[in-house]
Amino acid sequence: MILYWKILAYRHQILLSARADKNPGQFKDKNNFAGSTAFVDLNLVKGTLIRSFDFYQALGHPFSKAAYMMFVISEVHPFLDGNGRIARVMMNAELVKGGQSKIIIPTVYRDDYTGVLKRFTKRGDCDPYIRMLQRAHEFSENIFGNDMDEMQDYLTQCNAFLEHTEANLVIIPR
Repeated sequence: MILYWKILAYRHQILLSARADKNPGQFKDKNNFAGSTAFVDLNLVKGTLIRSFDFYQALGHPFSKAAYMMFVISEVHPFLDGNGRIARVMMNAELVKGGQSKIIIPTVYRDDYTGVLKRFTKRGDCDPYIRMLQRAHEFSENIFGNDMDEMQDYLTQCNAFLEHTEANLVIIPR
């Protein structure tokens, strides 16, 4: 049996390896909050993840697994720092494993991303979350090029680096 919480901790250790003060790979040792949102109690993190991974096993489609994985990690917030980053790493690992493109959340889309996560948490409304990920996935599938400059030019044309108040994300089919 795969112990997904160990994979999560290992990937977090790699992700935050340069920040020893954030206890890379170690579950939180104090409760964390974002504004008025309290995340899973530190004493319940491992058990919540184990139970969540049990539900994950019932999912079949890579996109479903990816969306579920990202939400669970965002919701549990198992680490002191890097929870959003590791949630996206785990999401993209599911997509790659399933032969799908990774999802990139461009700067112009960041407020939509955080907004739908909050809505899902506060109201239990998952539809906007799924639609946001589908749109980000569609956008990400169109990013390719022969070199970094070509990809950066494409991202600039799509308004990916702008703040949401400056422009909307434009998907330019290639």
